[in-house]
Amino acid sequence: MSKPVLIADKLSKHYQVPRGAFKKPANLIALNEVSFSLYKGKTLAVVGESGCGKSTLAQLVSMINTPTSGSLLINDQELASADKELLKEYRPRVQIVFQNPYGSLNPRQKIGSALTEPLKMNTDLSVSERNEQATTMIKQVGLRPEYLERYPHMFSGGQRQRIAIARALMLNPEILVLDEPVSALDVSIQAQILNLLSDLQEKNNLAYLFISHDLSVVKHIADEVMVMYLGRTVEHGENTAFFKAPQHPYSQALLASTPVPIPGREKQHISLSGEIPSPIDPPSGCTFHPRCPAFNSEAGCEQHSPSLQSYTNDSSMQVACHVAINQLTG
Repeated sequence: MSKPVLIADKLSKHYQVPRGAFKKPANLIALNEVSFSLYKGKTLAVVGESGCGKSTLAQLVSMINTPTSGSLLINDQELASADKELLKEYRPRVQIVFQNPYGSLNPRQKIGSALTEPLKMNTDLSVSERNEQATTMIKQVGLRPEYLERYPHMFSGGQRQRIAIARALMLNPEILVLDEPVSALDVSIQAQILNLLSDLQEKNNLAYLFISHDLSVVKHIADEVMVMYLGRTVEHGENTAFFKAPQHPYSQALLASTPVPIPGREKQHISLSGEIPSPIDPPSGCTFHPRCPAFNSEAGCEQHSPSLQSYTNDSSMQVACHVAINQLTG
């Protein structure tokens, strides 16, 4: 496999949360030692319930926020502790597309200005050169050049998301962070945007970090899947193998609640009890154990936090679960 364009090693993000006038602030662990790599032309999908740390991870990778600890390498350059000048240099290489395309566009700014603004701020191109690139990019996302003179409210949700994607690509990034990019769209429009993203990835050899809660979308677009729960990675592996046989009970529950037809795989019915715990006061041991249908006290679920372990010879599949590892290696 080619060299990764991005390597995240034990990325963590903690926040201090006020608890009252006479109490010490609480430590909220939004992200807890998450590691992965991104490759050009490939898509890593990150899935999990709300509050699992997906959007925090997106903010760290796109350098909107800085990690509390850990390493973030882009083309061998450490950026987790970089100064402002270095971050300014590398930010154009990583662009982000948000969930709500209307909220991410200035309603008072014409589309042409929205597309050329990144070039104006980050390059020395002339006005005519910036306009020419905007025209080229609007065509690449399947829209007509005359749309550059219109305002965001004049477009449908799908068209606005195409515009947001075009703007993200104006600086020729190597990595695109896609934070729930199709969840606000109708199902028929979702397919169009996903196909567009696939075409653009192939054409520009882009690395995608695809944040989603929808496994049916993930199955269509991802090369690898990383499942997160309460700030930790609980399973990580190749797309086909993951959807064929997820090993973590949480992954199994997510897949059971998603209408993903897989030939030869019997549909499971798994219900999780309770709500996702607070990241301010997470459970001891495996943070999933209070809701886990496979909970086994003898396996150490309550006492010890499971590490992410490989269970294939090529390390392509990893799971953080005492019960699963005992079954797979025992």
